[in-house]
Amino acid sequence: MDRVAKYWPETLSILRIVIGLLFLEHGTAKLFGFPQTPMGMPAMGTLLWVQGVIELAGGVLFALGLFTRPVAFILAGDMAVAYFMAHASKGFFPILNGGDGAILYCFVFLLYFVAGPGRWAVTPEK
Repeated sequence: MDRVAKYWPETLSILRIVIGLLFLEHGTAKLFGFPQTPMGMPAMGTLLWVQGVIELAGGVLFALGLFTRPVAFILAGDMAVAYFMAHASKGFFPILNGGDGAILYCFVFLLYFVAGPGRWAVTPEK
């Protein structure tokens, strides 16, 4: 197990980068229409537009590993709010109400809030 555990910091970094890029893609879809989604682009200043800004900026910061812990905390809260505002009212089970992604992002961001960014980050932990 020690042979695998010694790569934990690098693994955290790779996973952080992939998650950050996936998350910022949600922001680019909302703000720039790329990739194009059936929802379309929200009007500027609406709650959905603000969500897109959070996703884009947070995704970039998270992928770079810049202020990872505070960004992860904010993004976890953002995903919790998104779940309860957009998904929970559609039913109890996340797979049926479409909220499984929001829950997954929320708890992954909480993991990074606790664990830190990994080895490869703009602001690495000491």
